Amino acid sequence: MQRRLRRPVGLAAAGLASVLAAATLGGCGASSPLHHDVTLHMIAADYGDPKTGNSSTAYWNDIARSFEAANPRIKVDVQVVDWTHVDDKVAALVKAGKAPDIAQIGSYAAYAAKGELYSADDLFPVSEQADFIPSLAAAGSVDRVEYGIPWVSSSRMFFYNKKLFRQAGITRAPRNWTDLKADAVKLKENGVPMPYGLPLGPEEAPAEALMWVLGTAGGFTDNGGNYTFDSPANVDAFTWLKTNLVDTGLTGGGDPATTDRQTVFDAFLAGKAAMINGHPTLLDQAEKAGIQVGVTALPGRAGPSSDTLGVADWMMAFKQNGNQDADGKFLAYVYQEKNSVRFLDQYGLLPVTTTASQAMRKNPKDRDLVQFLDLLPDAVFYPVNKTSWGPVSDEVKKRIGQAVHGDPKQILSGLQRYAQSADVGK
Repeated sequence: MQRRLRRPVGLAAAGLASVLAAATLGGCGASSPLHHDVTLHMIAADYGDPKTGNSSTAYWNDIARSFEAANPRIKVDVQVVDWTHVDDKVAALVKAGKAPDIAQIGSYAAYAAKGELYSADDLFPVSEQADFIPSLAAAGSVDRVEYGIPWVSSSRMFFYNKKLFRQAGITRAPRNWTDLKADAVKLKENGVPMPYGLPLGPEEAPAEALMWVLGTAGGFTDNGGNYTFDSPANVDAFTWLKTNLVDTGLTGGGDPATTDRQTVFDAFLAGKAAMINGHPTLLDQAEKAGIQVGVTALPGRAGPSSDTLGVADWMMAFKQNGNQDADGKFLAYVYQEKNSVRFLDQYGLLPVTTTASQAMRKNPKDRDLVQFLDLLPDAVFYPVNKTSWGPVSDEVKKRIGQAVHGDPKQILSGLQRYAQSADVGK
């Protein structure tokens, strides 16, 4: 079974609590007043595109300036870097002995393992550590200590084109894999180029693969955190995919092993793909493109899957410069409801705290996102608290697509051997 990353009972897992909404602009109750001037250096990922004018730079500049106005002894210098380079940028700075004070990037485990990060307990008082969604808090923890502070989140659901379904005579969304195949056959017979979009190419193969193996109660790790790529459930899922969708030509004309997520998303937005697994941002994009979108639970082997993929990006504070108090003050301000919700609204992402979740539920314009939000407490996350996950994820991107062409057991066993070796050598 897939390991469920949840908050351990009785522990103060690192949530930024509802009292943040009432916090002063000065920030965290765990911090003492500063008696010297401090400049915090932060590196953040860009969720927008500078070419279209929605770069995250404007958001962070506004946050920094408003924080500085209330905290005159603390200056904040934020550098926004595109997702392609941001993780490498931070890694290079840390290696050179020039770690940023705060980083908002894709992974934290390697830094936590080397003792380079403040824990959430170092940064926030206990009273402010009860608000994170439990599954996210646990995913940010190593040995029950929180080092990765969730910044934004997402969950996945099954998307289908209602118009293409009606034209093919399909009256309801598929509930299981048998339904999915039958619908794909009808859609193909009705001329749909990509009945089901299967992106197992390098862009996001781990996500698509994990969603499919969850449908057979499989996963990437077991309850003890051990890798389980070649488990019988995983082999069964890829054998079904190969036999029923790929070999029968129901995934479109391209090779699923090299097809990236964006290619499949573009096809869905163009009305050429009828069924895909998607995230909240795609829902808004599809509606703006005039696609009549249906959204439902992921179909599983025998019925709707009780699990889905959850994804989070991470905030972390490095110890190197010794700015613990200033880090805590700034992060408390960043996570105030009004500031975090503003970022979520701009980029169509899901919150990581209960207070922000409640605000989203009350806002009529976010009503379509609530169904994704409801899945987060029980979502399954990548094993991001394992230092080996980085290289293992890269290997999954390179190899796992071949499991729908060759012998699934052989491909998955190769990944298992690689993952076990990486885990031992961590």
